Amino acid sequence: MSNEATKTVKNTERNFFRVSAADFKKIPGNPIAYWLPQSGLIAFSYPELNKMGQTRRGLQTGNKDRYIRNWFEVCSANIEWAATHKHEAAKSSAKWFKFNNGGDFRKWYGNLFLVVNWANDGKNIKDSGGAIIPSESLYFDSAACWARLSSGNNAFRVHPIGVIPGDLSPCYYSDHDEYAIAFLNSSSANYFLNVINPTITKTVGDIGKIPSLSPDRIEGAIKSNSTKLIESHKADWISDELSWDFVCLPLLKPGYGQPAGWVSDNVTRQLEAASYPLPLSIKETYTQLRTHWQEMTLEMQRLEQENNRIFINAYGLQDELTPEVPLKEITLTCNPHYRYGNNKNEEELETLLLADTMKEFVSYAVGCMFGRYALEKPGLILANQGETIEDYLKQIPEPSFLADDDNVIPMLDGDWFTDDITERFCKFLKVTFGDDHYEANLTSIEKALGKDIRKYLLKDFYNDHVRRYKKRPIYWLFSSPKGTFNALIYMHRYRPDTVSVVLNDYLREFRTKLSAHKNHLEAVSISSSASAGEKTKALKDIESHRKMIDELDSYEREVMYPLATEQKEINLDDGVKVNYQKFGEALKKIPGLAAKDEE
Repeated sequence: MSNEATKTVKNTERNFFRVSAADFKKIPGNPIAYWLPQSGLIAFSYPELNKMGQTRRGLQTGNKDRYIRNWFEVCSANIEWAATHKHEAAKSSAKWFKFNNGGDFRKWYGNLFLVVNWANDGKNIKDSGGAIIPSESLYFDSAACWARLSSGNNAFRVHPIGVIPGDLSPCYYSDHDEYAIAFLNSSSANYFLNVINPTITKTVGDIGKIPSLSPDRIEGAIKSNSTKLIESHKADWISDELSWDFVCLPLLKPGYGQPAGWVSDNVTRQLEAASYPLPLSIKETYTQLRTHWQEMTLEMQRLEQENNRIFINAYGLQDELTPEVPLKEITLTCNPHYRYGNNKNEEELETLLLADTMKEFVSYAVGCMFGRYALEKPGLILANQGETIEDYLKQIPEPSFLADDDNVIPMLDGDWFTDDITERFCKFLKVTFGDDHYEANLTSIEKALGKDIRKYLLKDFYNDHVRRYKKRPIYWLFSSPKGTFNALIYMHRYRPDTVSVVLNDYLREFRTKLSAHKNHLEAVSISSSASAGEKTKALKDIESHRKMIDELDSYEREVMYPLATEQKEINLDDGVKVNYQKFGEALKKIPGLAAKDEE
């Protein structure tokens, strides 16, 4: 073949390409990428990524149900939070260690919510005989990671120090993490990767073959941009209560309507002190927060596009690629284009984001009701098995919003209990955003939710909680067959007598109140002073109450009383999947909970 044949040539009249066979040999695996331009072929003569680092698979336990949990399922005290090296971890008495294993399409930082049983340096997993444990010496090191299975563009992010990598999150280890993540997230790297392997599975071998320029040539601006992108995505990730680094809800952070020190000091004292102004309304606070989110999203888009431009120019791919990054690929949770997809208009996206932000506020409020969180102290308060209100008061001696004392919060259609979830939420709203704005704040929340707060809490909250916590809820709902009676408990505070408390102090008490009200209605129905309309309504309500009482009788007799006598024990280490099902028909059914997980 002539020297001219070493160039890629397209004959438009005869519609064919002429490419040197020798050029294909430059591409790892020798794919027939006849469309690749000369600049792309030249790029494949550069050193592979594996020449400047190493790609490695992660741990495959062989039994996900046995060895892997969501971190929020187990006792916080049983998790090793601080180990930064394999040798430190081996000395730890903890059972659970931070674990990174797959997740949604998300760049830069995130998808960190799992723990793995690595007690005694992984003895149980090693002894099981079914595990694959490659590159163990690199466990707990920082790296760039990705999801092994991807249906679209690839997303690379930080694998933080102190975390064990899983098989679904392979890692690239190098001395240039920020640079590596920036390059791998660039359109140039994605271009090369699709040449090497256009399928949905991206193995360590595929990533390691990507041609890479030396970081020394362009690392300066890239590293600065990458650091900003990682920090902003981390801040976004840890604002979600599913993150193990969650500290406080964004709506309650200083700068978005709350005075400085709002969360860390006593709220009541702040409201009384002249130096602490009342917070803005929740609507004004959200407006400020939304502006911040928009600015951050656009800044992340600008930085990603700047990175793309630098790499495109460095590889000479100006005729093949553009630096643009669509908003839907800016993977911040606070970015509705990413969070909800690209088939909705701006108004729909804003409506969804506002609604979910209010749902997150409600979820945090419920966490404060149970003592999982407190307004006076960031992070977790009660997060270990069997902790009580006394444990809470040791940490929060003067709470502005006191946690529930018996770990049972009724969810009923009406004001039957003073500690009903709706009443408790309304109090939380007053404490956090002040009495002056209370009515307007409640209206804003209900408008965002599309219904009044009692209806949302009774009909939708638990479904949202189950979905938020990936079908591993930490709050459990005792619910009669038709939903007449509902009561939440916090599983970390569960004790063997909890079912008896639900039965005696709430279910039976509620039935007694219903019976008393039914007796009142019967008196109205035969009263000579009652109007015909009042009597008709009373008769209708009598029948409704009778059905509800029958339902509660059956729920007590067939489900709750036998369960209360058993005084069941649970072990949080077993996970929600095992523990929740111990309570059978007493708890609201979670579809799919019993399904077998695949690793």
